[in-house]
Amino acid sequence: MTDSLPRSSDVADGEELFAGQPVRIVVRDGVRYTLLGTAHVSHTSVEAVEKAIYSGRFDAVAVELDPQRLQALTEPDTLAKLDLVEVIRKGRVALFAANLALSAYQRRLAEQLGIEPGAELKRAVLLARERGLPVHLIDREVGLTFKRASSQLGFFGKIKLMTGLAAGLFSSDEVGSDEIEKLKQGDMLESSFGEFAKESPALYDTIIGERDRYMATRLREERALQGVEPAQREVLAVVGAGHLAGLATYLETDNEPPVPLRAQLESVAKKRNIPWFTLAILAIVATGIGVGFYRGGMGVGTELLATWAMYTGGLAGLGCLLAGSHPLSILTAIVVAPFKPFRLSIPTGAFAALVETRLRKPAYEDFLKLRDDAQTLKGWYRNRVTRVVLTFMLTNLGSMLGLWLTGFQVWGKVAAQ
Repeated sequence: MTDSLPRSSDVADGEELFAGQPVRIVVRDGVRYTLLGTAHVSHTSVEAVEKAIYSGRFDAVAVELDPQRLQALTEPDTLAKLDLVEVIRKGRVALFAANLALSAYQRRLAEQLGIEPGAELKRAVLLARERGLPVHLIDREVGLTFKRASSQLGFFGKIKLMTGLAAGLFSSDEVGSDEIEKLKQGDMLESSFGEFAKESPALYDTIIGERDRYMATRLREERALQGVEPAQREVLAVVGAGHLAGLATYLETDNEPPVPLRAQLESVAKKRNIPWFTLAILAIVATGIGVGFYRGGMGVGTELLATWAMYTGGLAGLGCLLAGSHPLSILTAIVVAPFKPFRLSIPTGAFAALVETRLRKPAYEDFLKLRDDAQTLKGWYRNRVTRVVLTFMLTNLGSMLGLWLTGFQVWGKVAAQ
């Protein structure tokens, strides 16, 4: 439901008040929403936010942030409070690595353009608090968006996604003009995922389209909490310009109750934690070893078991070694890897990473330097936090390679019988 009043006055005010930034006005349920489209790497957008809030026109300010991202913007030492052991135990290392990749990308942008990505969002929150205005964080958590996006992909799609993030993480090149232009017109997550999102419509919709609807739902939810007579009749919503059209459309037309709709947009389909791909390889290897025992007796069977232990343990240990891990972490990888069939849901890298964390506990300084060190490969090896992540990832990679090579070796020896 859009405003029935003439819009010309709003547009005229917007040209002066919002420093020429794109603006959409939506009136719904007794509240006028002024949607200010910004560029996340623009000094002009910061200026527009300041002018809008200083005008005194608005009763509340909403921003395209979630609590975690706001904390990262306003509290530089947030990462120093991270419990790395819990990250490993809860299986969140991959998500943590993806957040590091996004953080490193943002730092490269800040150094190149002289402005912190999301500076206008941070400024909006700080100014609103300074003036005693309510602040609404309306974006979905990055972790939820990443999980929902990842659920749209198959095994090889996830590998391609992580490879692309890693390539961007260690790139020393300046961010290209095309990417910067996307940031001026679009969205930080869209730019971070790069061309990969375009290749998957479902992934693109999760990163952009769903969040448009989510933010509109959050605005409606805040309105519903106010009751019959809203205290906040003029709301300024600061969002990336790429979300402006979609957010306005959903805010005007969506009639589903906001609370259950929000729950739906936050849900992640629970999949049975059955690693079918790994199970298939294990079945092939186990069958080969069984055939070896049957055809060649105890001698051949024992030799095949030794091959299994040598390849899985050896390559897991090699991966751990390449991560620059502690000798006891390497030994843990070598010992644990051959027992993969007995702990399918727990990767070998988790054991090695936990040992690495205990033996080389990251210091407060490591967390403070995390964003800077995450930009270079040398920094990843120097910083104890990122080295734990490397231990986890490279140990798992070595263990998986060992499993594949074992299959080839076992069936090669069986065929030679």
